[in-house]
Amino acid sequence: MTGGPADELIAAGYGWEVADAPVLHDALNLADLAHAVELAERGILPAGARGALLGALLDLASLPAEAVDYNPGYGELYDSRERHLVACIGDDAGWLRAGRTRREAVRTAFRITLRGQVLDLIDAGAALAVALVDQAEAHLGTLMPDYTYLQQAQPTTFGHYLLSFADPALRDAGRLLAEFAHVNASPAGSGAANGSRIVDDRDATARVLGFDAAVEHTRDAMWQTDPFLHVLTAATSLLLTQDKLAEDLEIFASAEFDFIDLADAYSRPSILMPQKRNPYALTVIRGSTGVVMGRLAGQAAVTKTPSARSDNLIYLYGELPRTLDLAHRVTRLTTGVVRTLVADAHRMRAALDLGFTQAADLAELLMQRFAADYRTAHRVVQRAVRELGDRGAGGAALDAEAVARASAAVVGQAWRLDDAELRTMLDPRALVDSRTALGGAAPVSMYPMLTRARRQAAQFRAEVDARRGAIRAAEDDLRTRARKLAGQ
Repeated sequence: MTGGPADELIAAGYGWEVADAPVLHDALNLADLAHAVELAERGILPAGARGALLGALLDLASLPAEAVDYNPGYGELYDSRERHLVACIGDDAGWLRAGRTRREAVRTAFRITLRGQVLDLIDAGAALAVALVDQAEAHLGTLMPDYTYLQQAQPTTFGHYLLSFADPALRDAGRLLAEFAHVNASPAGSGAANGSRIVDDRDATARVLGFDAAVEHTRDAMWQTDPFLHVLTAATSLLLTQDKLAEDLEIFASAEFDFIDLADAYSRPSILMPQKRNPYALTVIRGSTGVVMGRLAGQAAVTKTPSARSDNLIYLYGELPRTLDLAHRVTRLTTGVVRTLVADAHRMRAALDLGFTQAADLAELLMQRFAADYRTAHRVVQRAVRELGDRGAGGAALDAEAVARASAAVVGQAWRLDDAELRTMLDPRALVDSRTALGGAAPVSMYPMLTRARRQAAQFRAEVDARRGAIRAAEDDLRTRARKLAGQ
């Protein structure tokens, strides 16, 4: 090829790639250093070039991205880095090309970048679960209506409600941890598709950089996209759980509900209206979730290509790290919101008296007491509730006489209950305490769930710490070997 790239290609193509330099710079330094160390230790890198190349790479690793002339006019990231090295040590920089393609260098750096971000997001997801568990335990006795379709359904507690978001967060943390094994697999030594005869111990090459292993098939190693799409899917799912919570909390924080207050640090005042206190953090959570959903759809579309095409990866290099960074920041934000929110137990309890959340339990009582099928009992209660609603009365007005009138109208016979028994049985506290089956809102059912969720979150965080430690040790060892080979 002769001449440089067209201005249009620079603007639309290389410009896109080079914009990712700040994201991949540190990881590219590690990938290049590891390759040079391997070439030196195998005797491929001549003694005369060893100190110069390794010294230049160590110097480059100490520089921030903005200190390197990453210029789309030169081509992609590798080209700018090679120009920098040539300017420092001349033709000795050319040894870095031995045994690998420039794409392989960027693929390796991409995985180095992602693995740290995946661990950060696992840790953040586990921390969110712990915050939810802590608040759930604090509100084991805070009665409230549960809602489906934003309509009152059954009596529950704010603790039981909050805990329903902990398991989805933990499941996504588990999915990310499972996918970490695929991300933390090395493509080094794969060449363009079929490897290199001078870099033939790919598992050893992988361990130098703290990877668990090498991706076995060299062509798959170079061109696979599914682990990245799976990570993005799990991150999106984690944010969708937070979006559901944020949507609910925004409703609960409204004047019409007034169930909760967000801390001032997570709110924003209106400039015009003195009375307004906007739950701004919830807007950020909801909006960011939409952005991440769009990026997931975009990446799925980009990866729909024939095999071995750069377009299904060059658009991932910056977009996926930026998306994981956004997911991490939002998850930490949600954790802060949950940790500091304040619930109004009196408002929540009062809302129970305005509705008819005891209706299903009353229908079960009638079914058992009068040997009626549930459908018939349901119709009786439905009529009693409708009659009270027409009179503007809430669930607290459900009494024996209302049941007798409804049953007489539906089945032609007045079903008589004792008022005291009815009030005792339909008391929201009694109904919640009766939910002792697996997963119920009664404290006896809640405590095992709280304990299990805390234990699982702790296990995830311990695994993250262990993984971080292993990666850090490998990277430190690589730098030590490089300095020794460079004579420093």
